[in-house]
Amino acid sequence: MVIMISLTPRGASRRLPLLILLAWPGTAAAAAWDVTPTVRLRESYTDNLNLAPAGQARGQFITEVSPGVLISTDGPRLQLALAYTLQKVAYTRQPDRDSQQLDANGHVELLADWLFVEARAGIAQRNVSAFGPPLIDPALTNSNSSTVRTQAISPYLRHYFRGLATAVVRYDYQHAGSGGLLNVRSTGATLQLTGDNGGRGWNWDLNLHRSQLDDAALAPVTMSNAALTLSYPLNSSIGLFGTAGYEKQDYHSASAQPQGRFGTLGAVWTPSPRTRLSASIGHRFFGKTYGLDASYRLRSMFWTLSYAEDITTTHGEFFSVRPDALTDFLWELWATRIPDPVLRRKNIELFLAISQLLGKDGNVNFFSHRYYLQKQGRLSGVYSTPRSALAVHLATTGRSGQTTNGIDSVILGPDQLTLTDRTRQNSLQFGWNWRLSARGSLTIGASHNRAKSLTTGREDRNSALTVGMTRQLSSRISASADLRHVRHNSSAGGNYRENGVGATLIVSF
Repeated sequence: MVIMISLTPRGASRRLPLLILLAWPGTAAAAAWDVTPTVRLRESYTDNLNLAPAGQARGQFITEVSPGVLISTDGPRLQLALAYTLQKVAYTRQPDRDSQQLDANGHVELLADWLFVEARAGIAQRNVSAFGPPLIDPALTNSNSSTVRTQAISPYLRHYFRGLATAVVRYDYQHAGSGGLLNVRSTGATLQLTGDNGGRGWNWDLNLHRSQLDDAALAPVTMSNAALTLSYPLNSSIGLFGTAGYEKQDYHSASAQPQGRFGTLGAVWTPSPRTRLSASIGHRFFGKTYGLDASYRLRSMFWTLSYAEDITTTHGEFFSVRPDALTDFLWELWATRIPDPVLRRKNIELFLAISQLLGKDGNVNFFSHRYYLQKQGRLSGVYSTPRSALAVHLATTGRSGQTTNGIDSVILGPDQLTLTDRTRQNSLQFGWNWRLSARGSLTIGASHNRAKSLTTGREDRNSALTVGMTRQLSSRISASADLRHVRHNSSAGGNYRENGVGATLIVSF
């Protein structure tokens, strides 16, 4: 069976085929399919539609009609989750416009214990730059945002050879595009062998990877990597590991040649099933590297802490997997509080969205054709009681350009090329949910983000406060009302404030 979705936005010059899933006939026969058409109706008012400075702000009423569909199945051989929305937006003082949102991912086992396929596709509004108005509400007119379409498919072979190793051979294809700003394709092949020692003594892992990136603005870039990891458990709670390998990347670096030997030493401490700490130190062609991954879980509380350093691109960050530990924790925690799985998922998504925690973090993956050395740290936590939940997220992201800034002239303009040579972003996000009744809840979210260019000295600060109330009117109808206050301050000027109020009705069929 082949499931294809071809979406044609109004006024688009070409069709966008989105490959969601490939499966043999009958793969999904044993799984139940949930197909839920929805309609979202929203009426809102903003006192600053164009996010203009004081004295130039214009208020408008906004009417939104957004039909959509939710499709999901979770069988032993096929898992699929798809959410699509067509947003029709009408303004009182300017032309109407359309937009789309898509979030789809699937996994299928084609041949038992041998052949698998993973696929993802998305359509979403993204911030173009970390400097400028942030994307708070897709209905607002924002010159600093653009629609990004992503597609990825990864067939792979996996088999366990008893007493020897588990072997995985994978092929990856990815594409990310956003009009004339971005158009990047990548293909890659990976061979991974993980040793089988029966849980006794030394173990090993061999990883060979080669990929090619085709950016419409650059010459093709080939990246190769070979790594061998050895691990040894000292006892039931402490283990040591070390990695050695060689990497080669042929992009034209403005600093260190992007190739050479690398190595890492680290340890893992798991004193209990609820606590884990992994730390490492190593060396790559750009210098010393550090890594940290920790988690701590109690009955009503969950914390994660991480730090990583790597070479990255805008395209690569679009396809990086968002940490969903907080979502998983709330899913299990609210199982008795909200038994209905569909309603529970909606409540979790609304809670995280209104506190702006659904993003990977509060920092912007700004558009660029450059390669960056990225150093990123995150701290996230959730504390829940029978009637409330509190979520906190802190993130810091530093990027240093590894390639010349001239290739970003189309995105930044010739007079701002040094803006993103070295950047630092810090963010703090907070969300609190109070269960008013079995069908209603109150959510308060607050966030603050600071983006600074370490080369030009420009600094932008963004703050947002949101308050929302939701009410489940019936099993198929929910209503909500929300307020927001947004502030943007920049050392380059263009400061503004925006206030908004809205009411939403969602009907499922």
